[in-house]
Amino acid sequence: MDRDAIRAFVARDRDRVAALKRRHHAGRNRATRGRSGLEAGRALREYARRVRPDWPTARDRDADFAQHVALKRLLDRAARAFAAR
Repeated sequence: MDRDAIRAFVARDRDRVAALKRRHHAGRNRATRGRSGLEAGRALREYARRVRPDWPTARDRDADFAQHVALKRLLDRAARAFAAR
């Protein structure tokens, strides 16, 4: 890699790049009707299983479930707070 390429990368318009990425992913999501996210998740899970065949362990699953329960409680609490207004 040469210095000019590095300078060009550092100087690029980050906001424009972010907007182009959002537009790309929004278009892809519309075209696949949301399946692209599911496919990406499945690919990540398959990769994780190749790297660590024992994943997820029972302990991992228990921790994940506990986090889901905690999030559900927070969402329920927020819903009640908004409903009380």
